[in-house]
Amino acid sequence: MSDEQSPIQHALVLRRVDQTNTRRFYVLLIERDLFGRVVLIRRWGRIGTRGRERSEEHASEAEAAALMARRSRRRP
Repeated sequence: MSDEQSPIQHALVLRRVDQTNTRRFYVLLIERDLFGRVVLIRRWGRIGTRGRERSEEHASEAEAAALMARRSRRRP
């Protein structure tokens, strides 16, 4: 199935701004790398900075989407 026809949400962007002026972001992306592998990319940090990034290879888009859903339900 091509990415255009996929029912999976491929991007999730979360922002958090507290009353104590703490500003954070968390981004989850499902992408294909240069070799066609499915990769879940996580980016996080303070808004206005580059932050940190980690990527994890998965066997399928469905597997990556399941992990993306689990991670999005976590509480900070």
